[in-house]
Parts: sequence; C-alpha cells; structure tokens
Amino acid sequence: MSRNDAAPGTVTAPPGRTRRMLSHLYIQCLTAVFLGAAVGWLWPSVGADLKPLGDGFIALVKMFIAPIIFCTVVHGIASMGNARAVGRVSLKALVYFEVLTTVAMVIGLVVVNVVKPGSGLHVDVSTLSAKGLPPEATTAHEGFAEFVLAIVPATLVSALTGNEILPVLLVSVLFGFGLHAAGEAGLGIARGIEKFSTVLFTLIRWIMRLAPIGAFGSMAFTIGNYGLGTLRHLALLVGSFWLTALFFVLVVLGTVMRLNGLRLLPFLHYIKEELLIVLGTSSTEPVLPRMMAKLQHVGASKPVVGITLPAGYSFNLDGTAIYLTMGSVFLAQALGIDLSLTQQLTMLAVMLLTSKGAAGVTGSGFIALAATLSAVPHVPVAALALIFGIDRFMSEARALTSLVGNGVATLAVARWEGELDQDRAKAVLRGEIPYAPVPAPAAVTAEPGTKETPAPTRDPVPAAS
Repeated sequence: MSRNDAAPGTVTAPPGRTRRMLSHLYIQCLTAVFLGAAVGWLWPSVGADLKPLGDGFIALVKMFIAPIIFCTVVHGIASMGNARAVGRVSLKALVYFEVLTTVAMVIGLVVVNVVKPGSGLHVDVSTLSAKGLPPEATTAHEGFAEFVLAIVPATLVSALTGNEILPVLLVSVLFGFGLHAAGEAGLGIARGIEKFSTVLFTLIRWIMRLAPIGAFGSMAFTIGNYGLGTLRHLALLVGSFWLTALFFVLVVLGTVMRLNGLRLLPFLHYIKEELLIVLGTSSTEPVLPRMMAKLQHVGASKPVVGITLPAGYSFNLDGTAIYLTMGSVFLAQALGIDLSLTQQLTMLAVMLLTSKGAAGVTGSGFIALAATLSAVPHVPVAALALIFGIDRFMSEARALTSLVGNGVATLAVARWEGELDQDRAKAVLRGEIPYAPVPAPAAVTAEPGTKETPAPTRDPVPAAS
C-alpha cells in the first residue's frame, strides 16, 4: 500500500523529514564528530590514518583565506566615507582586543593558581627531553623587532601566497587607502574587487559542504593518535581549562553582549554550524568567510566586519590567552618551580606579545607557549613534553573560545562605531531573518537610460505587523 493509500485515521510522518534534517550542515558536522571519535576510539590505527581528510579540508579553505581578507578589507576601506573612519575603527578594535585578551589571561592565571593542577606531579627536569616536540617549538623565537619586520612581506603578491594573516592585513590596508585616495580612478577597481569577493564566497560555500568530512577525519585522528587514555593523568588541567574557557565565554563575553543590547546564547545558536566545524577541525580559519558573511547578515556593516574580524584572528585570540597562562604556570607547578607574582606578571606581559600573530590554525597555541617559555627563562622549554600529548584536546577549546570572542568583538566594535543595526540584529538572533548562504548580486540591472542601483548590503528588517 502506498503512502497515499494509507487507511483513514492513520498518521504518517511528513515526507522527507529525516532527509531535511540531515541536509543541515550543523547536523552533518555533529554526526561526523561523533563518528570520527568512535572510529578513533575503536580503531586507533585507522583513525590516525584519517588525518589527511581534515588536513585536506583545512588546506582547501586556507587557499581562499588571504584573497577573501584582501578583498573584504580593501572594499571596506575604499567604501568608507573618509580615512579617519578606518583609523577610528582600527583603534577601537585594537583597544578592545588588548583589554579582553588581558582579562582572559588574568582569569587563566587566577584559576591555575587556585586549582593548582600541576601540584603533586614532582616531575624531574633531568628526565625531560624536547626530542619529540615539533621543530617550531624548539627553534629560537623572534624578538619584538623581528616580529614587526615579519609583518612586511617581500612583495605585494607574496603576502597573498603566504600563511600569515598580518602581512595580508598590512597589504590590504595600504591598498584600500590607495584606492580611497585615488578617487574616481580607484572606484572601478573597488567595484571589481567586490564582485571578485562574491565569486570567492560562492566557492567557499561549495567547499563548506565538505566540512563534515574534514571534521570526521580530524576527530578520528585526534582520538586515534593520542587516545583518551592520555587524558587520565592530566585530566585536571584539561578539565579546568575547558571550564575556564566556558566561564570566559558565558560570563565575560556574555556581559559584553548584554552591554551592547544583545544576548550571547542566541548568538551561539546563530553560529552553531561554525562552532561544530571548529570543534571538529580544531581551527578557526575554515569558518572565517562564513563568519564574515553571518556578521554582515546580523547587522554589522561590511567595512567594520572586514577590518575587525580578520584583525581579531591575529590580535584577539582569547582561548590562546587563557591557555598560555594556565599552561605555563601548570608546567612550573609540575616541575616544583615556585613562581612569584612578579614573575607571573612578567610572563603575562610577554604573552601579550607572543599571542599576537598566531593564526587560528591547529597547534598555534602550543607554538605560542613555546615562544613564551623561550623568552622568559623561568620554565625550560623541554617541559612542553608534559602537555604535548594532551594539547590537541585543549586546542578545540582554544579555537572555540577565540571564534566566539572574535564574533562578539566585531559586534561590539560595530555598536561602538554606530555601524550595528540593532533592530536587525535582534530580529536575526530571534530567527525572524534566517541566514541563507547565497551571495547577493553586486548590482541590480536597471532599464536602459536609467542609473544602476547598487544592491543593499543588508536585508531590511521586517516591519511589525
């Protein structure tokens, strides 16, 4: 008997209900994360061999990161009314980043001194070896002058072909100001860049359909390669770090959202797909294009999003900030090294520098911690071997915290600058204006003899009935 021939009075499920549910990216990613964890746990060798799935997905997205940042920042600066507005937005963003990063570090410092997860381990320094650490953790790290000089790329094009975000930002800002100063001559180039970014976002939308595969491979590798057994000995550190990150997100970032007239939990629900992708891949870079599009959809102006969010990927790594303070003091406790308050504050000052410029890729926090220990000789770098095995389990928390922090920062700076449509933001977060990842056309074709009308950058907020 077919569905249409069902007996009167019987209730049939809506056609395609399961299929519609599985069509949502966040459901696919969540399923992939659980399946990847199961494969890594049940078949560790198979899970470890699935690493190329995650690496391949991240590499596909990273291929577009630099061009997207370039197009968005250049168009944002060129479309602003004056150069002073760009400087004002940048200054406000940097002030916000420094304040929130410092708050995150102080919270991590307080928690690790209260919980003392490393006390009682009594590790002998002579038994430690840096042999198994990645090469980046054991090489000499750059000072402040080298850090600043590294921001300047060798050529204009090399900034777009490298792996660092700061050189891309520098080139983008200079090019944007150049187009802005060129007046009518730069207007055509700015429009061309905007249309090119539309193509890039279309390609990213296609690639994001592979996110569940990347999340599956990355999670299977993490569990299969490191195993859940490594968590038993250092569970207190991992647990306290996750809880500290959760506290920072819910309390600190929740307060920032409240001060800007919005609520955090609806925002977390709004970016749930991006959170699950980050959870699976341990990297914030794959979701940068989607976050830029979603923040514009929620009501923040395109120029503010284009300047603040990419800059946050280098200057506002809240999760990494918490990790640096907790990780360094934990290692000191494990080795029986008693750090004074002055020494801890000195390390915090160094971390404000070493945490900058670390892109949202997997393992960047671990390298930043190595740079901190190299700069402050209180704890030997070889001590990193104690937490190398569990670093991956903290990497997810670092990335998730930094992603939420950068999203909240963009909304806060937009509100601070008067570039946030709050009515629209509230309507979007209530679910009244759902996000559809379809790029809007750059312009609406007009009738012959009439001027071309640019397409709106934001959808209008529905009028109250």
